[in-house]
Amino acid sequence: MRKHFLMLLAGAIGLAASQASAADVPRKAPAVVPPAPPPITWTGCYIGANVGGIFGRAETSFGFGEVSTNNSGFAGGGQIGCDYQFAGGWVIGIRNMFNGTSLSRDRTFFDPVTLSSGTADFHVRWFDTLTGRLGYAFAPGWLLYGQGGVAWVKSSTDVNFAGIDFGSFDRTRTGWTAGGGVEWMFARGWSAFLEGNYMDFGSNDHTLFDPVCPAGVCTFNTHAKAATVLVGVNYRFGWGKAPY
Repeated sequence: MRKHFLMLLAGAIGLAASQASAADVPRKAPAVVPPAPPPITWTGCYIGANVGGIFGRAETSFGFGEVSTNNSGFAGGGQIGCDYQFAGGWVIGIRNMFNGTSLSRDRTFFDPVTLSSGTADFHVRWFDTLTGRLGYAFAPGWLLYGQGGVAWVKSSTDVNFAGIDFGSFDRTRTGWTAGGGVEWMFARGWSAFLEGNYMDFGSNDHTLFDPVCPAGVCTFNTHAKAATVLVGVNYRFGWGKAPY
């Protein structure tokens, strides 16, 4: 009996010692799960720069015919705007873009009535567009959009006829614009875009009074159109919410 009692006592002591030893072994800390990144949103405002090409068509209609020219040049400038994302992936926004251009082209014309020749020099100095846009975020960080609104252009036509310089008919025209593009949010606070736009500035009538003109009066009409292909980058800052 005593022998069995001693054996049970020894087993209990051994079990207690083994449990104590196991308790001294440090336990492995649970894996740290990083928090989920904030959702990508286009809500916020931005400022940026752009560069690209401008392709123009200028038409001047005289009493004896029309002089037209297609030309291309450089365009570059900046933009500022704001977007608001709603209903999942839909985005509405407003933007103003101002660009200078190097668009310029000379054309020579001939009047069969007076047998005189002349030149018309077309220039587009700058354009400014104020547009609203509607887009859809079709993938994380990607936005497809269309836009349209009002456009202003600073254009001039220099006319020389029969050796007489009639000067520059310089004015700021108002027209409309429409286009679209795609924008990619490639890093926190930064996005890049590629877009194309069309601008039409309507027709304008001009009258010149000079003895060289038939009956002392020359009238002509000018019409300017342009299209742009631009790439740009925006720095985006949210309304208290990380954009990426």
